[in-house]
Amino acid sequence: MIFETVAFFAMAFFLLVGAVFALVGAIGLLKFNDTMTRLHAPTKVGTMGIGSLLVASMINSFAFGDGSIHEILIMLFLFVTAPVSAHFMAKVNLHRNECEKPPAPGEDEKWATLNVPEADRNLSTRRGG
Repeated sequence: MIFETVAFFAMAFFLLVGAVFALVGAIGLLKFNDTMTRLHAPTKVGTMGIGSLLVASMINSFAFGDGSIHEILIMLFLFVTAPVSAHFMAKVNLHRNECEKPPAPGEDEKWATLNVPEADRNLSTRRGG
């Protein structure tokens, strides 16, 4: 009886935390001005919100059901794919010149994607991108 009560309050806490994080992420997605700052809202805050909701689901399944580890697999997938997708979206914004460019590279000229060979620059202008 006490275990179910504690689980209920823990589940309610994680649901509220997840809902607040998801709400802040949605507001940030709507309110930020440019694409690079807008990118932070769903990737950073949204990930924590979904993670909290999945923890609440785990507590519910272990306290009131048979238990399930599907939520752990979903969390692992989410925590691996969200940063990678954010990185790719940021790279696209840099290449399309839709945001402020980062500072110039130092003396070694090993800046990952902005040091594009001249032949590749000509290909992108011919395609209209």
